[in-house]
Amino acid sequence: MIFKRRDPKPTLRAMAEFMWPRGGWTRAFHYVKHRMRRLPDTPERIARGIWAGVFTTFTPFYGMHFIVAALISRAMRGNLLAALMATFFGNPLTYVPIGLSSLSMGHWILGSPMVEGEHRSFGGKFFDAGHDLLANFIAMFTSQTADWSGLAAFWREIFYPYLIGGIIPGIICATICYYLSVPLLRAYQKRRKGLIKAKFEALKKKAAAKAEAKRIAEQEGRDHGSAR
Repeated sequence: MIFKRRDPKPTLRAMAEFMWPRGGWTRAFHYVKHRMRRLPDTPERIARGIWAGVFTTFTPFYGMHFIVAALISRAMRGNLLAALMATFFGNPLTYVPIGLSSLSMGHWILGSPMVEGEHRSFGGKFFDAGHDLLANFIAMFTSQTADWSGLAAFWREIFYPYLIGGIIPGIICATICYYLSVPLLRAYQKRRKGLIKAKFEALKKKAAAKAEAKRIAEQEGRDHGSAR
């Protein structure tokens, strides 16, 4: 295949780079920021895409953040690529505080108690829900009995409180990112247009100088021929 790596990356190395990219998360952040600034769209549309991507990271739809961000961005008429890149606001360094703050907020809003030890089994309940879905799908074609207890506990203790609790911090963080992004993007695009215009003017002057030099050379050639 054309895009297949010549040296396949080992699984452990791929997992390690997911948790900590080459050059660190600071370098990854600057890369994403640089790519966003160069998107060919208005600052407002790009910022709306950023809003959608950042807000999406506060939802419990793990594995579907790209889809959710794209749908929200489309509804807001934001930039799609900006929305997809902004989902990197959620990463292995931020998912724990995002998840726990959203979950705590959700239980507080709903008035439901936090189950003892729930924080320690946060990932375990995601696993239990996935296991139930797979086991019950298999049960449809076998004699096994479907068991929805893990999925029910996941919905009651994790998913629904997370979904409700993530709305407020999600809106706050996404709105902050929006209002920070618009002036920065506008200033960058203005500066970039100025640089492009200056470069274009320099090229025009260079082309004019070459044309003038060519004209002078041709004129000197004709004058030299007439003198003969």
